[in-house]
Amino acid sequence: MNPKIDQIEVVGAKVNNLKDIDVNIPLNQFVAISGLSGSGKSSLAMGILYNEGSRRYLEALSTYTRRRIGQSRHSDVESVKHIPSALALRQRPTIPSERSTVGSLTEVFNLVRLIFSRLGSVVCPNGHRLKPTLKISQAMDVQGDEMGLIVCPTCKVKFMAKGAEDYAFNSAGACPECHGLGVVRTLNEDLLITDENLSIKDGAVGSWHLPGRNFMPTVAAAMGVKIDIPYKDLSAKEKNIVMHGERKHLPVDIPSANGRVFHMDNALYESAYNAVYDSLKTLTNERSIARINKFFHFSTCPVCHGSRLNPELLSTQAAGLNIAQVANLELAQLRDWEDKVKKELPENMKKLANNLFTEFNDDLSPLLELGLDYLNLNRNGNSLSTGELQRIQLARTLRTETTGVLYVLDEPSIGLHPDNIRGLLNVFKELIAQGNSLVVVDHEVDIIAAADWVIEIGPGSGENGGQIIAAGTPKQLTNNAQSKIGPFISGTANIVAKKHPVKNPTNEFTTLKINNYYNLHHVSIKIPNEQVTAVTGFSGAGKTSLIIDSLVPAIKAKKQKQKMPSQIANLTTSLKDVVSVDASPVGKNTRSTVATYTKIMDNLRQLFARLPESKKRKYTISNFSYNNKAGACPQCGGVGTINLDIQFLADMQEICPTCHGDRFKPEIQAIKWHGYSIVDLLNMSVYEALNVFKEIPNIERELHLLQQVGLSYLHLGESTPTLSGGEAQRLKLVKHLSKKQRETLFVFDEPTIGLHPLDVQTLLTIIDRLRCNGATIIIITHDLDLMINADYMIDLGPKGGDDGGKIVACGNPLDLIKKPESLTTKYLAQHAKKFKIK
Repeated sequence: MNPKIDQIEVVGAKVNNLKDIDVNIPLNQFVAISGLSGSGKSSLAMGILYNEGSRRYLEALSTYTRRRIGQSRHSDVESVKHIPSALALRQRPTIPSERSTVGSLTEVFNLVRLIFSRLGSVVCPNGHRLKPTLKISQAMDVQGDEMGLIVCPTCKVKFMAKGAEDYAFNSAGACPECHGLGVVRTLNEDLLITDENLSIKDGAVGSWHLPGRNFMPTVAAAMGVKIDIPYKDLSAKEKNIVMHGERKHLPVDIPSANGRVFHMDNALYESAYNAVYDSLKTLTNERSIARINKFFHFSTCPVCHGSRLNPELLSTQAAGLNIAQVANLELAQLRDWEDKVKKELPENMKKLANNLFTEFNDDLSPLLELGLDYLNLNRNGNSLSTGELQRIQLARTLRTETTGVLYVLDEPSIGLHPDNIRGLLNVFKELIAQGNSLVVVDHEVDIIAAADWVIEIGPGSGENGGQIIAAGTPKQLTNNAQSKIGPFISGTANIVAKKHPVKNPTNEFTTLKINNYYNLHHVSIKIPNEQVTAVTGFSGAGKTSLIIDSLVPAIKAKKQKQKMPSQIANLTTSLKDVVSVDASPVGKNTRSTVATYTKIMDNLRQLFARLPESKKRKYTISNFSYNNKAGACPQCGGVGTINLDIQFLADMQEICPTCHGDRFKPEIQAIKWHGYSIVDLLNMSVYEALNVFKEIPNIERELHLLQQVGLSYLHLGESTPTLSGGEAQRLKLVKHLSKKQRETLFVFDEPTIGLHPLDVQTLLTIIDRLRCNGATIIIITHDLDLMINADYMIDLGPKGGDDGGKIVACGNPLDLIKKPESLTTKYLAQHAKKFKIK
């Protein structure tokens, strides 16, 4: 008899930086994977456990099915034994479209639509309200000519019942005016001209910067418009041609950047106004549409008033509310609505109602458990934070009540207030109780401390990581000298970073007053300049509304001398610039590397182009770019890999057989500087390159900045979209460290995403350097380590949604914890006590 299988056995794992590791992962337990940013945690969790678990499940399906499902490639691992089918929740969920709502994402609104179609009180065409009956609820199930027909008992008129699909704002139930979007857009002509002091030739017309319109100034000149004087000095006739001139085809000569002239016989003139609307007709991707949307003013639809639904549907009621009113209830209020609906139904409809509301509650309960009670069903999906999106994914996963599945979660604590962690841990326990296995990559110490087993990868990042440095229960790790998370679990780590004084501080403040914006009503804040302010509170408390949606655009508007956002009552500040720093990916594809994102690649190309051998061969800087045909490998086009389509099997990605992954033509690689080709240099880590470029100041300076933000382990040719959230964030900061930052506001939105507590200390060092350079810094965060190190704190609450939007605490964090009054400051006081901070 075989012994019971109780663990996944991974042998010879070499994905990314993993050093041929062997590791066992307990089954039917909660396993946490910890390690520094870039140490290899996600390589093990996502690159092996999820990849192999999902791939092997798909291999059990028919060839016909597999051809229609995107499949994963084999992981670079010798063997993986006893792995269950796997589901994953990634760190960065896809941002929903503008048509998505919380109701559609969670599928709760599907049940609401069904409830209204079966249990609703309808109104006949003559205005008589009918109470819910079993006969009305069965109308759509009748066969033949009578299908869907209802007879009014008062006036005997026959009319059609509404099915669930009739209440869908993405199909039959959409508002005829806004087509289910809830908003209408009108062109804001003030934004078509970027700056009246510029000439058209210098870019005064904003809509002519849209794709395919860069030659429009030349066409305008052919129509008699002066393009080399300030726009404000044009005649009324010329301005009218620019803004609303009719479409015409004209012959024009268009000069190019390299001095050549292109002749067009029939160049179409598009006015500034038409350029926007014509672009809108042809563009389909979200990024391009967002670019065009900047020219529009969006307002609530005057017909549906933002409900997205055809107003004709709003006559049907359930418990005295129409479907739009129910969609605007907070999730926490839906249980009361359920009780009222059931109470009003006749006895013979109770069984139907119980069946519908059982399904309804199966969808709703996990959302409430995960602290999303403040959301409403009508909330736009694309307005949700990363943490909110991930918790919605998790709630849907829990709803399936699977067993025997491996769940792999990447940073599920994103966006969670410390008080919500308990709810998340309850969800984890429920997944395990259902007979599943759980692997969580996270840096939240309370989550790691609650795990059954912890695997630590390190000891460092990049090439210095990829090894198992410790494994055991959380308690065992507190006594393991190799463990880096152990001291944070036990409270023996030093979490207070050293601060340096600001030179010549101004001791000024920025003040902001908001009238009404979402749940913010007559809120005033005072932020100390040249200091670090932590803005805290539950998800939905108003942090984003206050800072990202109000303060940031207000400072930008003041700088550009534009109208303030409508919610701003007053802004007093000496700040002139704003830099937003988040953990979103850097670059769009693998062509973006550390070298191209910084100025290192430009400097390398110039360096190689100046070499005698390059001049002899007539090579220019174009030849030393893998993004240019002159230098790129002709086989792979400078990508370094080629894809092989092998039909019903997963596509294979192979190293390019011509350049062997080096991206460049062989003749370009033959050019050497101090014995190194450009490929050799791109394959170096920042640390290695520092020794090579000691006498090249413009490159050495960039390398030193990368080192200062803790990225010395990255290779210069490393693809930036593959970097972790923490690495991406620090890379973005490199561009700002060498500048004076006085009168500049830096806004960090959840900066600890992907960061180990030790990485947080590195981040605090970088923030302190910005502050010493005169920067004013705001950190929107749930991280207690960041809060304790802040100079000032603004806590919003007391909870989220309608229960948020108020300033519940403000002041120096160390003062606030002496007499904690808000939930956040209470958790902060406990945290300070654990680490013996006074």
